[in-house]
Amino acid sequence: MSSDQAEKITTESRSNLALAFVALGPERRRDITTFYAFCRVIDDIADDPALPVAEKAARLAAWRASLQAGKPNESTLEPAMRALLAKYEMPPAMPEEIIAGVEMDLSTSRYATFEELRLYCYRVASAVGLVSIEIFGYREPACREYAVELGLALQMTNIIRDVAKDLKNDRIYLPQEDMARFGYAQEDLRNRVYDDRFRSLMQFEAERAEQYFARARELLPKVDRRSMVAAEIMRAVYYSLLQKMKVDGFRVFERNYRLNKLDKLRHVVWQLLKNR
Repeated sequence: MSSDQAEKITTESRSNLALAFVALGPERRRDITTFYAFCRVIDDIADDPALPVAEKAARLAAWRASLQAGKPNESTLEPAMRALLAKYEMPPAMPEEIIAGVEMDLSTSRYATFEELRLYCYRVASAVGLVSIEIFGYREPACREYAVELGLALQMTNIIRDVAKDLKNDRIYLPQEDMARFGYAQEDLRNRVYDDRFRSLMQFEAERAEQYFARARELLPKVDRRSMVAAEIMRAVYYSLLQKMKVDGFRVFERNYRLNKLDKLRHVVWQLLKNR
């Protein structure tokens, strides 16, 4: 896959991640775009409604084999990913963690406890952050802890935002123990019951996300702030999105929350200026 094809995948995803890449130099931007294209490709495998579960599992297994042993798969992205791992001296286990997270969606649609959900969030978000910071470049080992906490914060924000969307795919990421705490049942969620119980539940999850955002901010080493500008753009954008939902009362059944282009640009400019 060429860099242009990877760029196309990234652009068409309309992700906030693509926005953050403007903070990087040309070489690192190309590399992170390749990695993000990989993330999109394996995520799309799991989300493709036209593929049977067995086929999804086989395609993800082929990706794992190609990273581990260099066995070619059908994706034109595969050589670029192996070259990327070699360039940054990353073991295959790092992107494999992301594959393991995507595989969880093939067999798990409910989470009894937050600890179970945390493993999923770690794999699909924190592991993405851990690979990303290798590409961004960092000096202090504590930056890895920053990536883990930030990944958890971003994924919890996604879960809150996408409650209705995930429900259409029969996925409920809100931990069942949390729903029980507020007396809000799965049947209520399926019926899109919006009441004080639901708002309290979402506020609880938002506070959890805020704690992860706060810990990430505290853990970012001063010496690595400049190299983590792209990650900090993500932190600012997603935190702002979380606050937008919070102020609006988490009307996720009727609204598709996102920041407008001007708000996103404001965060980009501020982070770039702050970390000059």
